[in-house]
Amino acid sequence: MQEPNTLGALDAAARMAAGTLTSEALVLACLERIQARDPDVLAWAHLDPALALSEARERDRERREGRVRGPLHGLPIGVKDIIDTATLPTEYGTPIYRGHRPAADASCVVAAREQGAVVLGKTVSTELANRHFAVTRNPHDLAHTPGGSSSGSAAAVADRMVPLAFATQTGGSLVRPAAYCGVTGYKPTYNSINGAGIKLLAPSLDTLGVYGRTVADAALFGSALIGFDMPSFPSAAGAPRIALYRTPQWSLAEPSMAAAFDAMPARLQAAGAAVAELALPPAMDAIIDASNIVNDYETRRSLAYERVYHLDRLSPTLGGKLVQAGRWSRVQYLDALRTVDACRHMLEDGLRGFDVLVTPSAEGEAPRGLENVGKTAFHQMWTMLHVPSVAVPVFTGPSGLPMGVQVIGVRGADERTLQAAHWVEQALRG
Repeated sequence: MQEPNTLGALDAAARMAAGTLTSEALVLACLERIQARDPDVLAWAHLDPALALSEARERDRERREGRVRGPLHGLPIGVKDIIDTATLPTEYGTPIYRGHRPAADASCVVAAREQGAVVLGKTVSTELANRHFAVTRNPHDLAHTPGGSSSGSAAAVADRMVPLAFATQTGGSLVRPAAYCGVTGYKPTYNSINGAGIKLLAPSLDTLGVYGRTVADAALFGSALIGFDMPSFPSAAGAPRIALYRTPQWSLAEPSMAAAFDAMPARLQAAGAAVAELALPPAMDAIIDASNIVNDYETRRSLAYERVYHLDRLSPTLGGKLVQAGRWSRVQYLDALRTVDACRHMLEDGLRGFDVLVTPSAEGEAPRGLENVGKTAFHQMWTMLHVPSVAVPVFTGPSGLPMGVQVIGVRGADERTLQAAHWVEQALRG
């Protein structure tokens, strides 16, 4: 018999609806998996098993009484530890906030509970969701990084500790861990999920998203939070029109990723998709530098308290970034925003006649060692452009670790992007 913690979110939800699985049994199986594996993986920052089981029993009681809250009813979730929770500590990945207990849940946590989710615990974040590495290891090979900053959430979903988890992205903090850990990461259109109660870094970039084991699982979580109808899979719309885009950072792709990406068009076409290479104007290359300026400028101001009063308690990685970020002037920041706006129009024009764009989801496999959380290549431009992106693990690298692609849509076209991502997932995994 399949252990409940190995079930995807959709499967588990269906079994609970049919009465063949309880939320309590599912949460207990997840907790047992955590007890067995987390001493090695180190995905969790805070757990309260008694509280999680109490919430699960309450969901089971509600179901018996015919009061199902929503599509997430009884499903356990992980909450990244930069997202406020009143029932568990929220330490933002830094000793500056050791033992911090917010007065209220973040809006997204309230929304998830309103839809019936059970908060299993808080997952590890890198320091203030920046690039200094955390303790979490890649569950596929403990000698490799899970990526950052949503390292704990990605590792927990990948290792069957929880079926769903929250993640955030300012540069590549959602998509990169999804790529390295081999899970689906869904970064919605900017500001689709309310960010109240989340530790801000760069408000023009910060995007809250979700992890699941498949595109359909991630779509279940995302649609429940955002409010659109759960897409029907497979789509009745048929094969998508796909634009392949190598991005201005193609030179950073490792040979294994480049080879897999080059072989992909034939597989997509054989499955029925219309596929063409996309060439955007050279001016699009400016998005990378513009994104770096916006990120630096806004992060320095968002973390003003930590920079001014606790610089000695920050890592050299983050402390140095905040100090160096002072070099950008207001004029340079506004120029960068104008560049970004121009690039948004270029992308929208380039995607006319296509349903989605497909790029690598990372430069290759997860690097060996924990200190290197990976590059922001292939991620940051899509965060800055505010478009929906779905990371789909469809390749295997030379060391046997996951690799994948991103399926990207235009702003607001989240349902269509998820439909196409599901199609790509089925075509390339088959």
